[in-house]
Amino acid sequence: MAQKEKLFKSKEHKSREEVSRFLRELADKIESGSVSMIQGEQKFTFQIPESLKMDVEAEQKHKGPKGVQQEIEIELQWYEGGQEPVKLS
Repeated sequence: MAQKEKLFKSKEHKSREEVSRFLRELADKIESGSVSMIQGEQKFTFQIPESLKMDVEAEQKHKGPKGVQQEIEIELQWYEGGQEPVKLS
C-alpha cells in the first residue's frame, strides 16, 4: 500500500484579490515548469512536467443556520521523474 506524506498545508482567509494574485503567480510558475512553496523554514520545490492530471471539483455543503458553504478544489497530479510524451519532429 502506498504511503502518503503531507509536505505542505495552508489554510488562510484572504481577499478575493489576494487569492486571484496567488493563483496567477501559481499559474506562471506551473507554466515555467517549477513551483516552490515556502512555509516557515521549510521550502519545497516541485518540477512540473509538460503533461499532468488535473481534477476540478465543486461542492456545496448545507451548514444549517450558517447557510450553504461552497467550495472549489483544483488538484494537480503527476509522477516524479515521469516520462514525457513522445513527440515527432
